[in-house]
Amino acid sequence: MYNKNIKLVLAVATFAFAVYQFIEGNIGNGICFILLAAIFIFLYFKNEMILLAFMRLRKQDFEGAKKWLDKIKNPEAALVTKQQGYYWYLHGLMYSQKNITKAEKYFKKAIKLGLSMSQDLAMAKLNLAGISMTKRRKREAQMYLKEAKNADKHNMLADQIKMMKQQMKKI
Repeated sequence: MYNKNIKLVLAVATFAFAVYQFIEGNIGNGICFILLAAIFIFLYFKNEMILLAFMRLRKQDFEGAKKWLDKIKNPEAALVTKQQGYYWYLHGLMYSQKNITKAEKYFKKAIKLGLSMSQDLAMAKLNLAGISMTKRRKREAQMYLKEAKNADKHNMLADQIKMMKQQMKKI
């Protein structure tokens, strides 16, 4: 994993070399170097370790995802703010199976830092509602459910929200 500043320097240097290749008449090389610079810029905004951890989580491989996330040593310095949010969001998803107190802390930190996709924000708030419900904090759970419903713009979590509301009535 490269530092975010190194990625920008590599992108600028690669783009400069692409311009040089265009000037020299090597159009094919210039295009390839522009594509390489675009990859560095993409990796500035989307951290490669977080992308690999997401891929592991899709396969339900929590240990593999944790291994990729552990390679990020200092997330405050190495990641952009939104990436830090996803870093803590992934930690929250992994700990939601084991330790709900830690998971709650990680989800709150992720929401505070910000998540770029509304679905991820809705999922984090839905998880917080579930944790609050397990800890018998009904008002807080209702608040998180309402926020999750507002953040779920495509109604992908509508069934889970409905089911959680029904469970909340039993409390």
